[in-house]
Amino acid sequence: MIKILYFAALRERLGTAGESIELPAGVADVGGLLAALAQRGGEWAGLAAVKNLKSAVNQEMARQNTPVKDGDEVAFFPPVTGG
Repeated sequence: MIKILYFAALRERLGTAGESIELPAGVADVGGLLAALAQRGGEWAGLAAVKNLKSAVNQEMARQNTPVKDGDEVAFFPPVTGG
């Protein structure tokens, strides 16, 4: 199982703050996880297309090729803007 957290506008768009799922077969990194989530369709299909999407694995900033394994916590959040 992995825990996925969604923050800010992503949480609102997807209608959930997070979930725990079985790590999909063949998924080894953040990019693969995004692709697997996008296969759900609907709002999920646009998740991987969010411009400048940020991610973290176990509270460490991550890239698309950052490994993901069973037991990890993965967070996705849009870029932060401020004024």
